[in-house]
Amino acid sequence: MSGDGGRAIRAGRRTVCVRRPGKVLIPGREEGVEGWTKGDLADYYRSVAPYLLPHLRGRPLMLERYPDGLDGPRFMQKNTPDHYPDWITRAEVAKEGGTVTHVVCDDTATLLHLADQACLTLHRWLSRTDRAGGPNHPDRLVFDLDPAPAPDAARGTPQDGFAAVREAAGVLHELLDELGLPAAPMTTGSRGLHLVVPLDGRHDFDEVRRFAHDVAEFAAAAHPDRLTTAARRRDRGDRLYLDVQRNGYAQTAVAPYTVRALPGAPVAVPLSWEQVADPGVHARSWTIADAVDQARTDPWATLPGRGRALGPARRRLTGLKG
Repeated sequence: MSGDGGRAIRAGRRTVCVRRPGKVLIPGREEGVEGWTKGDLADYYRSVAPYLLPHLRGRPLMLERYPDGLDGPRFMQKNTPDHYPDWITRAEVAKEGGTVTHVVCDDTATLLHLADQACLTLHRWLSRTDRAGGPNHPDRLVFDLDPAPAPDAARGTPQDGFAAVREAAGVLHELLDELGLPAAPMTTGSRGLHLVVPLDGRHDFDEVRRFAHDVAEFAAAAHPDRLTTAARRRDRGDRLYLDVQRNGYAQTAVAPYTVRALPGAPVAVPLSWEQVADPGVHARSWTIADAVDQARTDPWATLPGRGRALGPARRRLTGLKG
């Protein structure tokens, strides 16, 4: 554990001061376990930076901050405060009635500054501001798979309902493979999985979300007893909801290797499809303590270097519909 004095951490050409590094931000999973401090958070983000930064560069972020730890208030921060260092990259993007200036995390020093700000979770846009097409053209498509709530969710465990998530992921994986689209699975660190599809950035958010909805509708129609696209919770029953709402302008998704604001400090981690099939794996299988080891295995190494266009996939989907 670190002391309560400021701690200077070198990151490339910069030195970042992490204040009150001994402050506990995240309690342990079990009673009597002290938990994870701000210094632990900074150490984790510095260690995972080589694997995390490629998923953040050029992307506006929404920051989930807990200055007083999980027992205190939560701040969902979009606009970059004036007091943030001027070397931190910013992206000004349009919103209804004006603009908002987001943080963009391009380097380890920025990660450490965000840890000092008690930012536990990084929520990223699915588009980049530094690519052709700009922020309205995503280069990622996300299917969000969460289990149906248990009857007594307060007493549930991370494993509850994950078999249904695993099964739904398999259905979508098979369908996306037929459509010629690679799908990269990732635990959310909370309850379910994300399936991430790399795109070439030629299509705008409306086109991408419409396509994602059509894929989800096709999968749900093939498995109506297990899957649903019903937006209202009361219409879903115990079926798993195929959520595609993150595929919209200014919507965000949890970044790979980000920490979740939950006891035990679980981490959202990319998986191989062999790990998805493992009945011992669930949404919170990895924490700050071991997520870097998972990152070193490079679970997404087989993904193509370039994203795919949706035109051929849409034609294949039309053909499957007959």
